[in-house]
Parts: sequence; C-alpha cells; structure tokens
Amino acid sequence: MLTRRLAAALLAAVTAGTALVGCSSGSQESRCAADGSVVTCAPDQRSKTPKVSGELLTGGGYDISRDRGQVVVVNFWGSWCAPCRAEADDLEDTYQATKGSGVTFLGINVQDSKDKALAFEEGRVTYPSIFDPASRQALNFDIPPNTTPATVVLDREGRIAVVIRRAVTRDELRPIVEKIAAESPAPNGAR
Repeated sequence: MLTRRLAAALLAAVTAGTALVGCSSGSQESRCAADGSVVTCAPDQRSKTPKVSGELLTGGGYDISRDRGQVVVVNFWGSWCAPCRAEADDLEDTYQATKGSGVTFLGINVQDSKDKALAFEEGRVTYPSIFDPASRQALNFDIPPNTTPATVVLDREGRIAVVIRRAVTRDELRPIVEKIAAESPAPNGAR
C-alpha cells in the first residue's frame, strides 16, 4: 500500500514538474526561469516557435510567419472556459495598448464548436483567432488541453520568450509584452 502511494506521489511530482519545465519539448527551456505557472526565457535560452497556421474563425487562413518581426502574443482559449471569459477583456486591453509598438495578438480556439467560438469572440476581442478544435496547435506548444487558458509571448525573431499556463490580467501581461517589445526595434517605424 505504501509503495503504491509513493509511486503515485512520485508520478504526480514528475508530471507537474514536466508541465512547467519548458516552453516546447526537447528545447533548452529547462534552463529558463519558472515562477509557478509562468516560464520566462532569456534571449539566449529561447527556442523557435513551432509551425503555427490554420483556418481563422472568421474565414481565411493564417500563418505566423507573416508576423515575423512583430512580438506575437498567442492565447489558447475556449468558449467553455470560465477563466478564458475572465481574461478576455484584459487581453483585448493589452492588445489595444501595445499594437502600436509592433505587437500583435493571435487567439487559438481549442476544443470548441465554431458557432460557440464566434459567439464568444463577438464584442470581446478584435484580434484574429485560429479555429483548432483538435488542439493540434496547443500540443505543438506543449500546452495540454487541461491547461487552457494559456498565453505564449513570442519575440520579434519568432522565439518563445514567456509561457503563462493560467489566466492573465492586463496588469501582469502588459509589462511582459512591453519588455519583450523593447528588446529590439519594431519594423516599419512602429515604437
């Protein structure tokens, strides 16, 4: 009995530790700074972003490579997710406050129906979202479906700078985004 409990406790500890270790599997992020559910990577510790492309909720396609040179904030969300509802206004406020400095946002809707996702976005956010009901994009970022919402901040070189595995607030997210944006100049004269 004690052996089973010990094995279960060790498995739980290893699983929890693995969830917070890196921004993407097989990368250098195990050297990044982890503070609870936030992992922050210094520029020399960052890994490249996995391929991100797909169908937008509103139609048309999206490929993250078109935003190279921008800081990209990627938020994984679902209409069924109460914390996602709570953070939506904060995400939109941060987007509006930072888009003039070469920052863009991308939502990735997971495990949802298109109708519910569109209804959720209406009147909440103005940035685009990829429709990803199978959560393939989330899994590419090592964001398991049970950690929705999650937010990933990419630097201008398309590298993973910060991963937040819970809901965010504008007071937390805006300084993170501004710091990453200030690391290098924005293209096309944006500040």
